[in-house]
Amino acid sequence: MASINKAILIGHLGKDPEVRYMPNGKAVANVTMATSDSWKDRTTGEKQERTEWHNLVFYSPLAEIVGQYVRKGSLIFVEGRLQTRKWQDKNTGQDRYMTEIIVNEMKMLDRKGDRSGGSAPFGPEGPDESYAPASRPQAQTPAAARSPSSPPGGPDNDGFDDDIPFIRADYAHSFSDNTATKTLTRESGNEIPW
Repeated sequence: MASINKAILIGHLGKDPEVRYMPNGKAVANVTMATSDSWKDRTTGEKQERTEWHNLVFYSPLAEIVGQYVRKGSLIFVEGRLQTRKWQDKNTGQDRYMTEIIVNEMKMLDRKGDRSGGSAPFGPEGPDESYAPASRPQAQTPAAARSPSSPPGGPDNDGFDDDIPFIRADYAHSFSDNTATKTLTRESGNEIPW
């Protein structure tokens, strides 16, 4: 059976990136990211919050970009895979473990003028215009057609499109326990294979 190892996070960095170079000249950057969950306590009614810290690892060319453009407190989006590293403690000889996210895509989410100076997506090849995989072509808007003073999505939304690319609300999922087929059912009752 196939498996998936994917992590997607949005959070603030807990420290400035530590960039070092391997013997082959490639850069590696390590940084911690904080994400938080909040909820209302049922017994007291008070808002509760829990912060989770994640260890991120970036390799060239992302490592150089992270080292140059992000700082402690920067808000970023990352996508990558989980990997657990094992080593022996020099003092005790005990096995130690650390789970890290090996980042293969990153986007700086700070607004212009904030800590990182902008929001440009980056992948393994450097700056990019979208999150789409290379196998899916994207329609490109000519640079001359876009206003240089406003982001691609308009002046008020910083390039984010609020129109969610999912199925319309008048459709619902329908699953059959005995057939493993997935269909969409319109409110009218017509089934459409999905």
